[in-house]
Amino acid sequence: MKYEQLTNSAVELLKHLIATPSVSRNEEQAANVMEQAIRELGFQPQREANNVWTVDPHFDENRPTLLLNAHIDTVKPVATWTRNPYYPMQEDDIIYGLGSNDCGGGLVSLLQVYAWLTTHEQSFNVVYLASAEEEVSGKDGISRALPMLPPIDVAVVGEPTGMQPAIAEKGLMVLDVVTHGVSGHAARGEGVNAIYEAIDDLCWLRSHKFKKDSEFLGPTVMNVTVIKSGTQHNVVPDKCEMVVDVRTNEFYQNEFVYEFIKKHLKSEVTARSFRLHSSHIDPNHPLVKRCKEMGMVPYGSPTLSDQALMSFPSFKLGPGESSRSHSADEFIRISEIDQAIDTYIKLFDGASLR
Repeated sequence: MKYEQLTNSAVELLKHLIATPSVSRNEEQAANVMEQAIRELGFQPQREANNVWTVDPHFDENRPTLLLNAHIDTVKPVATWTRNPYYPMQEDDIIYGLGSNDCGGGLVSLLQVYAWLTTHEQSFNVVYLASAEEEVSGKDGISRALPMLPPIDVAVVGEPTGMQPAIAEKGLMVLDVVTHGVSGHAARGEGVNAIYEAIDDLCWLRSHKFKKDSEFLGPTVMNVTVIKSGTQHNVVPDKCEMVVDVRTNEFYQNEFVYEFIKKHLKSEVTARSFRLHSSHIDPNHPLVKRCKEMGMVPYGSPTLSDQALMSFPSFKLGPGESSRSHSADEFIRISEIDQAIDTYIKLFDGASLR
């Protein structure tokens, strides 16, 4: 452990956070823990709702600014946990606990890296933000905190990526699709069956292929994930309701895809939100180029994060593996945290952001 003290501090904070339940929209106690951790490092925390951040004590508005971000909230534990999800069980190199991998490892590592960077002269400012409600893309999460931060030039988000840079991320749009028919008695063949009326739309949603594929994200895809219709066996249904999950690449804005789908469906189409756009950073950005020089391999991520709500360049880079997220007996390795701290410092120390 090159940065053994930093790693040990990160691990102790992670254990404290695991023992502090912080399911989305109920992160108050975890936010309190983060405030205290920032104070103990000698910095001044700021807070809005359950978002906690601290700004470089040597902040200079003439320098570019790097944001280090990770979230404090977790999903609810699934029923198949074999351990107490809120007890930080350590077995050799492994720490088990809800949120340990997603994304406690990145959260605690980046805080230690923030402390290191701000005590070593850099050509840029650093801001650290522990954000809330990431797992539900909530209105009281990062979007509530970002307007209160200084202007950001680039962000690194500590989601679990195996410490490989995810330089592009798919967006998300959820659609509610409703097809109307006319109810009637099934025995007499009366009415207009809404399920049958929906078949053409279902076939189009299944078969349509958007033309522009992304090098890192692949195609924009649509999946019908929920269908509800009918009240009982002898009544022709007069309504068929569907939910469509749309994952966009960087070539398609959610608003465009929504209007395109509306033109091709005879059903009513309503979007729940347009706010979760695809995000990406130029592969030639200085930090991405430095990642590649260090032997890291950029890739595109299918999973959503707070990047979707950032208006500035960003990429994901964090300890742990995405495949462990939201799973029973979630864990992270202490060696992964140690590697992350070492990698982050090598990446940022002396770096140029422009």
